[in-house]
Amino acid sequence: MKRVVITGMGLISPIGNTVEESWEGIKNKKCGIDNITFFDSTNFKTKLAAEVKDFNLEDYFDSKMIKRTDRSSLLAVACARDAIKDSGINKENTDFDRLGVYVSTGIGGLTTIQEQCGVFYSKGNKRVSPLFIPMGIVNMPAGNISIDLEAKGESISIVSACASSTHAIGEAYRNIKLGLEDAILAGGTEAAICEVGIAGFENMKALSDATDKTRASIPFDKERNGFVMGEGAGVVVLEELEHAKKRNAHIYAEVIGYGATSDGYHITSPDPEGTGAVRAMMRAMDDAGIQPKDIDYINAHGTSTHLNDSTETVAIKKAFGEFADNVLVSSTKSNTGHLLGAAGVAEAIFCVKAIQDGIVPPTINYKVKDEECDLNLVTNEILEKDLNVVMSNSLGFGGHNASVILKKFSE
Repeated sequence: MKRVVITGMGLISPIGNTVEESWEGIKNKKCGIDNITFFDSTNFKTKLAAEVKDFNLEDYFDSKMIKRTDRSSLLAVACARDAIKDSGINKENTDFDRLGVYVSTGIGGLTTIQEQCGVFYSKGNKRVSPLFIPMGIVNMPAGNISIDLEAKGESISIVSACASSTHAIGEAYRNIKLGLEDAILAGGTEAAICEVGIAGFENMKALSDATDKTRASIPFDKERNGFVMGEGAGVVVLEELEHAKKRNAHIYAEVIGYGATSDGYHITSPDPEGTGAVRAMMRAMDDAGIQPKDIDYINAHGTSTHLNDSTETVAIKKAFGEFADNVLVSSTKSNTGHLLGAAGVAEAIFCVKAIQDGIVPPTINYKVKDEECDLNLVTNEILEKDLNVVMSNSLGFGGHNASVILKKFSE
């Protein structure tokens, strides 16, 4: 089995338009949540979202591509360009026939779908754009990256709601581990802050109706009442270790474990016993060849919904047993809101930066302790801690569970 390392990263988030800007936002306890500006929210209970700010598509793309491509794909391609540049991979040092793209999305081109359905109902079928389908379908972020970079290895989009990009990282890790590709760009993207997106989540009672941005996305807080919709994209370059060493690549961290399961329980609610999440974490630890006592920190899924946070607490306690009180836990969704299909990769990147800097990012804006969420939570203030092994969890609608384990790199 091959060893798999991270050699490049790109991130566009509600708290920064690069990896470094976003990480500085985490360290400065920045909250990327504010009033919705993408549309008039007067008729909605939901007033807040976590939008990407001051990101100029024109800095990356010409007007033709912007017009012909959904925002979810544009954010993904921009991140992929940043990640591949950061990695130093090029056609002189890498066989692009063995460079894959595993970039996912939970919803895909929802804004395009909303716009074109409006055209259909107001102007008729003849006026629907011939680009409607390739702009809207969920595989196109991966497809567009492959085309843009001329990456001709395996290109797929794993759609598992909010676990999508963690599954993408995990499956990419497996394929490199098996020697099927030399490197894979893995991650996710989401750009679904539009009227129909907010309406759908709002009407299923999933979104916070808070108007105070500091009390909207508050994972594990007793007063939590729903998640905050976010947008953004993230891509990491996973690479076989010897391939990376041969070209003298900078190595950020090593991926050592991955576990994925299904609840088989409900279309939106997690199994209250947390059995699926427990098995995902245990599978990841088994794959890594480590014990619960070896994990220093968990970046939890921590969505700020009542059911997720209480269920994830139960799952962590079951998976870690007597060591559950020792492992540090936080959720950076308090900073970014919930990036849906891009959440997992953003949080994996934060885990990498946490390992590098020796700090645990806190759950910000936390105030009221919940007896149901009695984990070893890091709240409000950064904790300096030498981190060797960390876990990132993602749990998606449909009962999809994924956990990845990252380790400080050493020979």
